[in-house]
Amino acid sequence: MSEIYGIIASFKDTPDLYHAAEKVRDAGFKNWDTYSSFPVHGMPEAQGQPRSKVPVFTFLGGVTGFTIGTLMVWYMNAFDYPLIVGGMPFFSPVFPFPIMYELTILLAAFGTLGGMFITNLLPQHYNPLFNSSKFLEVSGDRLCIAIEARDSQFDRDQTRAFLESIGGFDIEEVEA
Repeated sequence: MSEIYGIIASFKDTPDLYHAAEKVRDAGFKNWDTYSSFPVHGMPEAQGQPRSKVPVFTFLGGVTGFTIGTLMVWYMNAFDYPLIVGGMPFFSPVFPFPIMYELTILLAAFGTLGGMFITNLLPQHYNPLFNSSKFLEVSGDRLCIAIEARDSQFDRDQTRAFLESIGGFDIEEVEA
C-alpha cells in the first residue's frame, strides 16, 4: 500500500457538512478540516476550534503604533526641535493626535496581517489535497471533509466507514 495523506469525503449540502463536522469533532479526530467555496456560519464551533488569536496580534500592533507615535512626537518636540508655539508646552497630546492615530491604525493592520499569516501557517504553497480532483471541485460547488492520516485515530478502513456513516460520498484516499 502506498502512503496516504488522508481521506476526503463529499457532502451534498451545507447542513449535512455542518452536522458531519460535529460528528467528526465528537468522534475525537484532531487533524481534519472542512472545505467549501463559501463561509459556513458556525463552522468553527462545529469543528471545535478555539477562538482566533489574531485579535491579540491586532491589539499588540495598535498599542505599539500608538506608543511609537507618542514617543516619536514627544522626542521631536521636547529634544530634537523644541519650539514654543502659542505658549503651549513642548509636548501636548492634542496636536500630534493624527500621527498617533495613523500609526495605531497602520501597525494594527500590519499586526492583523502578520497574525493571520502566523496562525494560519501561511504561506503554504503545497498540500497533497491539491492532487485530488474532488478537492479541486471545492472551488465550485463541492463541500468536503478531509481527515489526515497523521491523526492518532486514523485507520484507513474505519475512517472510510465512519465518513460513509455520517453521510459522506465520493470518498477518496489522497496520496501523500
